[in-house]
Amino acid sequence: FTISILRSVSFMSDVLCPRRYSVEDEPSNLDEMPLMMSEDGFENDESDYQTLPRARVNQRRRGLGWFLLGGWKVLCGSCCDCLAHVCRRKKELKARTVWLGCPEKCEEKYPKNAIKNQKYNIFTFVPGVSRIIIYSYFFLFFKFCFICEVCVCVSVPQGFVLVVTMVREAVDEVRRYRRDKEMNSQLYSKLTVRGKTQVKSSDIQVGDLIIVDKVILVSCSCFIRTDQLDGETDWKLKVAVICTQRLPAVGDLFSISAYVYAQRPQLDIHSFEGNFTREDTDPQVIESLSIENTLWASTVVASGTVIGVVIYTGKETRSVLNTSNAKNKVGLLDLELNRLTKALFLAQVVLSIVMVAVQGFVGPWFRNLFRFVVLFSYIIPISLRVNLDMGKSAYGWMIMKDENIPGTVVRTSTIPEELGRLVYLLTDKTGTLTQNEMVFKRLHLGTVSYGTDTMDEIQNHIVQSYAQVTSQPSNGSASGSTPSRKTQTPGPKVRKSVSSRIHEAVKAIALCHNVTPVYESHAIVNGETESAEADQDFSDDNRTYQASSPDEVELVRWTQSVGLTLVNRDLTSLQLRTPSGQMLSFHILQIFPFTSESKRMGIIVREESTGDIAFYMKGADVAMASIVQYNDWLEEECGNMAREGLRTLVVAKKSLSEEQYQDFENRYNQAKLSIHDRGLKVTAVVESLEREMELLCLTGVEDQLQADVRPTLELLRNAGIKIWMLTGDKLETATCIAKSSHLVSRTQDIHIFKPISSRGEAHLELNAFRRKHDCALVISGDSLEVCLRYYEHEFVELACQCPAVVCCRCSPTQKAQIVTLLKQHTANRTCAIGDGGNDVSMIQAADCGIGIEGKEGKQASLAADFSITQFKHIGRLLMVHGRNSYKRSAALGQFVMHRGMIISTMQAVFSSVFYFASVPLYQGFLMVGYATMYTMFPVFSLVLDQDVKPEMALLYPELYKDLTKGRSLSFKTFLIWVLVSVYQGGILMYSALVLFEAEFVHVVAISFTALILTELLMVALTIRTWHWLMVVAEFFSLGCYLASLAFLNEYFGIGRVSLGAFLDLSFITTWPFLWKVSAITLVSCLPLYIIKYLKRKFSPPSYSKLSS
Repeated sequence: FTISILRSVSFMSDVLCPRRYSVEDEPSNLDEMPLMMSEDGFENDESDYQTLPRARVNQRRRGLGWFLLGGWKVLCGSCCDCLAHVCRRKKELKARTVWLGCPEKCEEKYPKNAIKNQKYNIFTFVPGVSRIIIYSYFFLFFKFCFICEVCVCVSVPQGFVLVVTMVREAVDEVRRYRRDKEMNSQLYSKLTVRGKTQVKSSDIQVGDLIIVDKVILVSCSCFIRTDQLDGETDWKLKVAVICTQRLPAVGDLFSISAYVYAQRPQLDIHSFEGNFTREDTDPQVIESLSIENTLWASTVVASGTVIGVVIYTGKETRSVLNTSNAKNKVGLLDLELNRLTKALFLAQVVLSIVMVAVQGFVGPWFRNLFRFVVLFSYIIPISLRVNLDMGKSAYGWMIMKDENIPGTVVRTSTIPEELGRLVYLLTDKTGTLTQNEMVFKRLHLGTVSYGTDTMDEIQNHIVQSYAQVTSQPSNGSASGSTPSRKTQTPGPKVRKSVSSRIHEAVKAIALCHNVTPVYESHAIVNGETESAEADQDFSDDNRTYQASSPDEVELVRWTQSVGLTLVNRDLTSLQLRTPSGQMLSFHILQIFPFTSESKRMGIIVREESTGDIAFYMKGADVAMASIVQYNDWLEEECGNMAREGLRTLVVAKKSLSEEQYQDFENRYNQAKLSIHDRGLKVTAVVESLEREMELLCLTGVEDQLQADVRPTLELLRNAGIKIWMLTGDKLETATCIAKSSHLVSRTQDIHIFKPISSRGEAHLELNAFRRKHDCALVISGDSLEVCLRYYEHEFVELACQCPAVVCCRCSPTQKAQIVTLLKQHTANRTCAIGDGGNDVSMIQAADCGIGIEGKEGKQASLAADFSITQFKHIGRLLMVHGRNSYKRSAALGQFVMHRGMIISTMQAVFSSVFYFASVPLYQGFLMVGYATMYTMFPVFSLVLDQDVKPEMALLYPELYKDLTKGRSLSFKTFLIWVLVSVYQGGILMYSALVLFEAEFVHVVAISFTALILTELLMVALTIRTWHWLMVVAEFFSLGCYLASLAFLNEYFGIGRVSLGAFLDLSFITTWPFLWKVSAITLVSCLPLYIIKYLKRKFSPPSYSKLSS
């Protein structure tokens, strides 16, 4: 839910994302001429727009062929969507007036504040699951067979398949329901007239006053973390409404008549417009509300006691508006089996028509046609769906039981094979690749550099410097303190000592920041916002630092470690403590915050003891290089630190006289009062001060990576997976992490896409980018939006050719949009991995979503298909489990189809021998037993097969590349299995008729026995690594069949049981029966084994080379 801060406020609110394509179009001549990918189309001259031809869009012509090949599914889906849209009219979002603590005064009914990740409800479950069946490969077969069926024995397995699918979906739905119920049952403190009460999250309403207690010494502000919203773990400052902050007690919020007017719910998480009005005063008090007064849902209060009024709830919060609805994901393997099953269904119909045509279409031929369709229905075995679903469950169980990736959870049991087909991996940065824990690594002064092992030298210099200041207070210049205001005229430069330069550098780092020290309180606040300063512990152990950047916090911590400690700060002053315990007070005159455009921040302070005024500035090297005085080492050292993966900051200083500052302040205040071009005028005034600044030092901070990130990324690259990093962090930070994690290798060039805002700029920048080869791309979210608006296809085509892509300042919606574009333009399988709430849309949009349970909560983990605890686990998850799942399902699916095709071939041979009569060869019991007891366990044991050991798959990730080509399941392998089935079915049936011509009454027992033995041998021929359960399954199935021959002999005769056709038990124990059945089985299997041996010897697959 979203709240507006009333008193020292901070809590949760909603989430938003930038609007899509709201910028007005460029002139028509650019709109009509999209960018082309030819060499002639890429010229730097903007006049070339006039010669660029229109991009061609290939649209399928819709006709009968389109309808038969899948258009019917599109039409059915469109009809369902239209019906759902009519039934669920979307409520128009409007601005609202919210009265403080009075939900009953709300003019409209707002949505319930409940999280819902479920796909169905009690009314939509059956239709929803049925829609999955419609899109599956069994739909055409079911539809036709239900029309043709006469006997019940065929419809029962079909109903069983539907039941299995519903049970699987129901189990997943119950798990989602339980997770949602746990989240919706969390308790929050609600402020009422009678005091505090506990209320469930789902019971919070618009207008409620919610309290979040984190008892920390703060004034009228608080800090929040938005990592679940935009991926940034930086703490952001939020400010309370001034009017309510002046109330003497919290309970007085109910004694005033006030309301909040808020804009309608929208996607943008970076803006908010509203007003706070208090009516019971004369005149009325009206305060403007902005983003600084709000707390969106999915944010965390880092410090402060928050009392806020709820503005948005449930579906209208920013986080939900930026989250896509959960959809049913269908694996690529299922789609491929769908196409193969369509071919089998076509073959079934054609074969039935041929049988009737050979008869001459005499008599009731259409009845015979339906009979043949039912007889050949085993070409598409019903057990295929059951075996695949059971196999998916087995893969999930194996993943969760793997001791090498503890804590892994499979939340979606329908797509484990997708882990073995991935081409693009889109990953978040903060919390996924990095731990977001900064460590100070390097301080460079130009002539000397200090690392982690020499920090004690800096500490000694600081101690000596302030010891001299204490003993000789009049000798300020000798101690390296700020020069006097009266000595501003240029004079001969005096080379400062190392101790003096270190002192100046550390002092600048300790002053130039936006860090606030916070002290935990041991008092308990019960409803009243009272000052607890008397109970505060101001010791170093009780102090924590808050800032909008973890870099700044680490820099301040480092200055504390070397002796200069920040002990207090407010809006106008700050205090430092020296190693000797002396307090240095500074008055903050001006602060120039960091922006992505300026890439730097500055502060002007006056030291109270001396009255000296100093202007300190720090920022990126690209921004500071032109500001500082000439030097010959900055660029080189920045490059060296960047190659080490360090985040660099250049620190500079400029001393100001009182006259200089007063002149600047007058011009600065005048610029801030301007109505037109205020931003440009303010920037110009500040830049007038940023000239010839003294370069003090260069700092290097390392963002610690997750464990084994570098080898894991290298493993994925060697496996042929292209990695894109999508982050909401700054461009410089994203680029630095890309280098330190080796996402971008040291030898690769990086093309940083310049900020663009128009079509012309996008065209020129794409031209420049296209001419670079084998370089990584770094682009911001704003530039990406412009490119996708005008040159979507061209940009994606260029980006896909890069070895790595980094997208910074991405909103959650943009992340999901990038995933969707890759799926549409490349037709490859995508995987998204993240750990924050801002990654949920990306995870749900990808073909396979992986969530990490980390510091940013479980929101991404709960919404993902697979949940892991560390990024390094993704290597084994893909290389081992993904690879095995795909190869096993491919083998299992084709073998089950082979099992159906071979018995259908035998039926076709039998019918053709007996004048194309539509008489079944085997009775219903044998057909059911053939697909279950006699062959199910050996065939299903293929889910335990593996071609190489897990260690070998991790050692040679190149094996993964073959999977993306789909060679384990293709039309080529399918045709091979068809030929094998036709050969074996023909051999089994013709050999049974020829060798047992005198014992024709026993042809069922003869052919069926040979069929069972052939299937068991084919399973053994297919297995590459034996497991003890496979051996048990083989002998168990053989024992079940032998028991059936002995005790169910009435089903092995020709004709109906009522006619007395029984199997003679003495016949199956004779020597002729045994050797003839063995010969038939040998003829059907031995040639295949010889062919497989020769192929393995002269053209072995890659995995067999490693196995040997």
